[in-house]
Amino acid sequence: MQMDFTLTPEPDDTSRERGRLLFAAPVEFLKGVVAMAGLPPADRIEVCFAGRSNVGKSSLINALTNRKNLARASNTPGRTQEINYFTTEGGPYLVDLPGYGFAEAPVAVVQKWQALLKSYLSGRATLRRVFVLIDARHGVKAVDDEILSLLDRSAVTFQVVLTKVDKISQAEREKVLMQVKGALQKHPAAYPELVVTSSEKGDGIETLRAIIAGLA
Repeated sequence: MQMDFTLTPEPDDTSRERGRLLFAAPVEFLKGVVAMAGLPPADRIEVCFAGRSNVGKSSLINALTNRKNLARASNTPGRTQEINYFTTEGGPYLVDLPGYGFAEAPVAVVQKWQALLKSYLSGRATLRRVFVLIDARHGVKAVDDEILSLLDRSAVTFQVVLTKVDKISQAEREKVLMQVKGALQKHPAAYPELVVTSSEKGDGIETLRAIIAGLA
């Protein structure tokens, strides 16, 4: 059965304001986790951001929170090697996951944090939604498909967020949207709305804030 994937509509005034208030309050770095035993207490829901190395997770978190350096962005693929937790006031944990796929790091290190990534995605009961970031210049790749299949098996709802949409033309945007929608057809855990963002230009940031506030 074909699913009808659409772009997330603009939030209404109430949802937009709820999202603004959530991220206008202080958002603080809590801890970096290198093993499942180090996860904070499961005392609230959490949403996480996953994606290939250098897809723009840290930049997106900084844009959401109006903070330039809350999450450490790097031009070096694979720099983030731990699960980074951030707290919101009265809202969910925001979780920045290690990038998957190619990384300029020793093989043993890569294997360790990829195992941590998979353990977290399949075993965190308070995880409400995974935002899977896909670079708008490249679309869904085979390494993305592996993570999406893991989320299917774990019955964890994920929502695709296209990043860096300012880097492509309108025609290229339409092409990548078709590719992503086609790739998601075989993934039952996929939420049927896509979010298109640019951390630099601010596109889609209010929409994503409203979504996260609504989950809380």
